[in-house]
Amino acid sequence: MTAERTAPADLEEAVRLMTEAAARGDALAFVGGGTEAEFGYPPERVDLEIETRRLCSVVDYAPSDMVVEVEGGMPLAALQRVLAASGQRLALDPPLPERATLGGLLATNAFGPRRLRFGSLRDLIVGITLVRADGTRVRGGGKVVKNVAGFDLPKIAVGSFGSLGLIATATFRLHPLPQAARALRIAGVPGSKLHAIGRDIVDSRLEPAATYALRTDDGYDAWVLFEGFEAGVAEQCERFAQHAAQAGLAAPAEEPPATFSSRDAGARTAGDLHLRLAVPPSALDLLQRDVLDDLAGALDAARMTVYPALGIAFVSATLGARDPVPAILRARSLLEAWGGNLVVPASPAALRARVDVFGTLPPAFPLMAQLKARFDPQRRLERGRFIGRL
Repeated sequence: MTAERTAPADLEEAVRLMTEAAARGDALAFVGGGTEAEFGYPPERVDLEIETRRLCSVVDYAPSDMVVEVEGGMPLAALQRVLAASGQRLALDPPLPERATLGGLLATNAFGPRRLRFGSLRDLIVGITLVRADGTRVRGGGKVVKNVAGFDLPKIAVGSFGSLGLIATATFRLHPLPQAARALRIAGVPGSKLHAIGRDIVDSRLEPAATYALRTDDGYDAWVLFEGFEAGVAEQCERFAQHAAQAGLAAPAEEPPATFSSRDAGARTAGDLHLRLAVPPSALDLLQRDVLDDLAGALDAARMTVYPALGIAFVSATLGARDPVPAILRARSLLEAWGGNLVVPASPAALRARVDVFGTLPPAFPLMAQLKARFDPQRRLERGRFIGRL
């Protein structure tokens, strides 16, 4: 049976639809820009899909306070255009910003390389409004009218996959647009030096806005983005070039900042198989040597981008004649032994039946189950999609 789909014109209509669905006992799913539609398990049952594309208004914007409240259906790029008129931005840079909605980004805790400087969405969000399964609106954090006692609601909503409620509005702290931005690329960096580069950046007190390393046929292209005042950016670029020379690396080449973002996004979104790997940064050498090399040999058209200072890597590929499952399972086993994890944001149906999306349940899973039972006791929201099939 095909689920009905509706796109409420405003939050009042969304609340009414969810209240009526509760009376019928309908199971609900939420649809944003579709950029992470495959992430998570397929819901066990969906009677009604609620699209958020018309819930895209700026609710409250105070440039002097550097805070904005927006509805969850607003695409990230649309919000950035509004903020840019006042010289500000939300310091978030995941792939596909023209499509990705704020609600969807919060639900999946999405991020890009600027997480190095500005943190994750848990660091940027200050308030949230959820619509629970029964149609009740609850608020937490900034702009509070009604709190949910005992919960840091903005934090627990991030990464909840819509399992706790519809993300109606969110309030974010903002940052000024930089006066200058310069991206540098060092070609041919050996994988064995990735950890050293990240450590050297920290030890030398360089302050890049973002870094990543893109795997190539000759090793890695190491990318660094500096943002800020013109003089400071120039000084940071010069110091970075000096450190590269001392490390025996090629001289950095300057690239457009837009290219810095597009190369990372392209590597993360290519193909039909997407993996996200994470380890403590101290285990980055092991990740590169024992995991990424193995995956590169087992996957067709593999593309890899590594965030060295964060210990995170993204792998994309096309499912072909070779069976990638043994290599993926080997990688997961090693990563979990090192205190990390491997999740599968997207994969063909044939592979999803053989590789679990999230892997071993985290120690916090009992608490996650309690939150689900508190917010959605009848399991009507995104039923079975989240970790542990909550």
